[in-house]
Amino acid sequence: MLKKICGFLSGILLIVLAALAGILIIPKVMGYEEMAVLTGSMEPKYPVGSLIFVKEENPEKLQVGDVITYRLSGDTVVTHRVVEINKDEQSVVTKGDANESNDGSPIPYNNIIGKAHFCVPYLGFISMNIKTPKGIIGICGLLVVIILLTFIPEIFSNDEEEDGKEKAKKAKKSKGE
Repeated sequence: MLKKICGFLSGILLIVLAALAGILIIPKVMGYEEMAVLTGSMEPKYPVGSLIFVKEENPEKLQVGDVITYRLSGDTVVTHRVVEINKDEQSVVTKGDANESNDGSPIPYNNIIGKAHFCVPYLGFISMNIKTPKGIIGICGLLVVIILLTFIPEIFSNDEEEDGKEKAKKAKKSKGE
């Protein structure tokens, strides 16, 4: 019974890990870049902690209403909706869905990383934290649990077999006496 329970639990954990790995790896192979949502400026469409999948897009093909990710300055990346396009200046004006006003200055085409295609809620939390010390400890802990679930039934079944052999010997001795 213990073997079945541990096998079932480790199977579920492995399936969940494989699904998460698939969600994170397959879009990368298909050319998508992952962006974690850090603020509520695009709520409710993209809640904080979501993972947005962005694909490179020719800025000339963008339309008002598209959600784009662009480089603001240095390492700062923003995902907002296009509200105006100025083809002459090769720039767009963006606005967060939850914001009252448009973003400050127009975004030049060369700062645009790509267009947002889909998102997975809450997966951004994992993506943001997996590289931190706590995230690494969590992954290691999960692997230890899977290993324990694999070996615990064997440990207890050996003890039960030895107990059974001991009882059988005592039973033979008591019958033989």
